[in-house]
Amino acid sequence: MGYAEDKAMLKQQESLISELERVIAVDKDIAHRAMMLRRVTDLFAAGSGKFAAEQIELFDDVMGRLAEQIEVSARAELGQILADLADAPPAVIRRLALDDAIAVAGPILSRSAQLDETTLVEGARTKSQDHLLAISRRAVLGEALTDILVERGNAEVVRSTASNHGATFSESGYSILVKRSLLDDELAARVWAYPTVPRQHLLKLFADASETVRAELTKQDPRRAGIIGDMIARATSQIETRTRQNSVDYAAAQALAQTMHDAGKLDEAQLAAFARDGKFEETVVAFSLTCALPIALIEHAFVSRHAEQTIVLAKAAGYSWDTTKAVLLLQATTQPISTRELEQHFEAFAQLKADAAKKAIKLYLMREQARKPRLN
Repeated sequence: MGYAEDKAMLKQQESLISELERVIAVDKDIAHRAMMLRRVTDLFAAGSGKFAAEQIELFDDVMGRLAEQIEVSARAELGQILADLADAPPAVIRRLALDDAIAVAGPILSRSAQLDETTLVEGARTKSQDHLLAISRRAVLGEALTDILVERGNAEVVRSTASNHGATFSESGYSILVKRSLLDDELAARVWAYPTVPRQHLLKLFADASETVRAELTKQDPRRAGIIGDMIARATSQIETRTRQNSVDYAAAQALAQTMHDAGKLDEAQLAAFARDGKFEETVVAFSLTCALPIALIEHAFVSRHAEQTIVLAKAAGYSWDTTKAVLLLQATTQPISTRELEQHFEAFAQLKADAAKKAIKLYLMREQARKPRLN
């Protein structure tokens, strides 16, 4: 924009602002105020990216006062225009984002780069499911927002959030997604397809889903329960194997643990350290190597709803309670554990005999071996 154009725009701004001061002061006609707001908005959109901070502040004040008491349609039109302007007046943007009418708030919530996270979080906590759905469609979603969306949102909101590859999730967020997937097959598919879900949560998702399917099929035909149970167990094992083989995290963990094992540095203390540091992959591999047990057996125990399997494995391996506790707390990242439950697990661990634990594992391995297809 040249000097002459800049000067013309400045003159237009001054003329319009003078008129606005009169309108705001004495004109209470809603239709006239809406018309003036549209003129101001068009002027701002035409010069967007070229205004100084004090000019934006002036537009913010004028637009805000004109927007008071105008109809929803006029506010919605304002929102559609401002949603894509990176330097849109911030106070007006906040007011539109928290508008109860989704026609007004929707474009701002889903597209505006000017909208700060504090306002987004406030809207996510207090506004309607339609507002949450609009937020779930933003190009980038941080953990503070996704935590609220997956906890408070309805099925449509949670599915939308799980399909947004610009979203990041906390450990709690992943756990909630997996939990809600148990009653929502479509959500389960979206969680599985999400590129950054930690592998332990994916394994948890499959473990729980297979249990749900088993219960339903058993209810329909109890006589076939044994056969169906074997089929599901075999299918789940194949899925876990493919997941493991395709996991970059697992490959790195396996390489590290194997190197330490070959050097004689992988022992119970190192296993406990992996668990306390929240390193799921490393803990699983280390457990498998130090106990000389199949990794699938360790994974099944770690992602199970029940801690008994982990307790049996630890007791059979001769691990201390401190090590077992560290592993149980790692396991609890996908299934929270209370202090009382931990005390009960300690009692079970103390009462369990090592010989009994070893026999239980031996029986399990024999059963798994019998399930493998025989070659003719």
